[in-house]
Amino acid sequence: MAHVDTFVRDHLPPVSQWPEFLFELPELRYPPLLNCAVELLDRHAALRPHALAIRTAEGDWSYGRLKDLVDRLCAVLACDMRVEPGNRVLLRSGNSVMLYAAWLAVARVGAVVVATMPLLRRRELATIVDKARIRHALCEVRLAAELGGLEGPDGRLRTLTWGDGELESRLATQPTGTAAVETAQDDPCLLAFTSGTTGEPKATVHFHRDVLAMADTFAAHLLSPRPDDVFTGTPPLAFTYGLGAELVFPLRFGAATAVMTGPTPDHLREGIARFGATRVFTAPTAYRALLAQAATQEFRSVRSFVSAGEHLPQPTFDAWHQATGHRIIDGIGATEMIHIFISASGDDIRPGSTGRAVPGYRACVLDEDDRPAAPGTIGRLAVRGPTGCRYLADERQLSYVKRGWNVTGDAFVVDDEGYFWYQARADDMIVSSGYNIAGPEVEGALLEHPSVAECAVIGVSDEQRGQLVKAYVVLRAPRSGDEALTRELQDFVKNAIAPYKYPRQIEYVAALPRTATGKLQRFRLRAGADGDGTPD
Repeated sequence: MAHVDTFVRDHLPPVSQWPEFLFELPELRYPPLLNCAVELLDRHAALRPHALAIRTAEGDWSYGRLKDLVDRLCAVLACDMRVEPGNRVLLRSGNSVMLYAAWLAVARVGAVVVATMPLLRRRELATIVDKARIRHALCEVRLAAELGGLEGPDGRLRTLTWGDGELESRLATQPTGTAAVETAQDDPCLLAFTSGTTGEPKATVHFHRDVLAMADTFAAHLLSPRPDDVFTGTPPLAFTYGLGAELVFPLRFGAATAVMTGPTPDHLREGIARFGATRVFTAPTAYRALLAQAATQEFRSVRSFVSAGEHLPQPTFDAWHQATGHRIIDGIGATEMIHIFISASGDDIRPGSTGRAVPGYRACVLDEDDRPAAPGTIGRLAVRGPTGCRYLADERQLSYVKRGWNVTGDAFVVDDEGYFWYQARADDMIVSSGYNIAGPEVEGALLEHPSVAECAVIGVSDEQRGQLVKAYVVLRAPRSGDEALTRELQDFVKNAIAPYKYPRQIEYVAALPRTATGKLQRFRLRAGADGDGTPD
């Protein structure tokens, strides 16, 4: 173990509460000494220093040039900031070359990365700083105000900013060739905070081997990356979906990543065309927003489109396939698992299904006794593999890990072929008059109506039925919500799926509550419906 500061390791759950880990694939049997940043950057920079690593609107970066920047950042961290192996370093920025380099540098010096969403505010950042006992931060200057005055465990947070010349001036005086810290494969290198879809976020601990494992499972087996690939997407790097898609996957396979000029679907569309992106990662809402341009020549370079972050409705999948000829690769992952563990690509895709267990993982559906259920039974999704849940000092570890399985909180059905079919979040199943109703199925039906831009479905309390199906609907202009449209939408759903599933209540809203990563916050809708908060 290379860590001098053992805070993270000291606050891991007891090993008896860890899930069972599987390393059945040969490529997952990593050597005892392993630094993920060395594997992702150093080996490519040594063999192919002139190969393309990062594409930006300001110019391209080779592996050699990126290695030079990371070396200098390592020197700043170790010498100027006195960062020791095991210290946590907070990163705050939109996706950028400097953020990618900082992530690699923190891991390379044996410290623990804590990347944060750009949209987080002071109160949320203070919680992260306190929970992770953070002393050091690297921050893009335009986002620095929210960090001002925050205190770590021994005083004010030691922050260096870039974009104003502070970090840049220090980098200019630093040497290259800084040696990487020899970390162990099971040294913590990443604290990833969950996105708060169910309330208070949790800190998940990932080791150096976990960072590589997400590439050596999902990316290697379902995408078959090539060195001439250009990866890109909209998720922020603080979201482990974005970490894999935009940094780990391309660098693991000697490919390139393209930095978007912004996080919106329009930025993604423009970036795909500008950089010739071949692998695209975003959320279902972005694919739906891009449908109007999906058949244009701007997407001709793309080899695969990947969706994760939340359930991909089949109407969106079907419309995208019809417009582009591409089947979106759907996947489910979790911050606790670091990336995608169920998916399918190419001819293995079954429209409407999330897919099968990714090579390296095993999955099943658990019954009420935490035992594997028979095919066709609705139950809780459970997964084992080379990655798994280890919360930092959090009693919720006992809820996530059951009998060695990681229990994600999603309700699924598995069929005889091993394909998993999403039903809902386990706490989002609606029971109305004895019927089990999956909110996402109702959402999928509503989304087929041309006036519906977005929607979310929850169950609300009802004395007679137990629960009623309620839909929150964002409309496309120029339609406005009225009684006539409500009846129209209700009849539309009745004709699309079993009539008892139709939304008996529909509320029209300007926007749906989402996390910084774009995930729907149904708990806020439920709180608003119960009179304990507002849905927007």
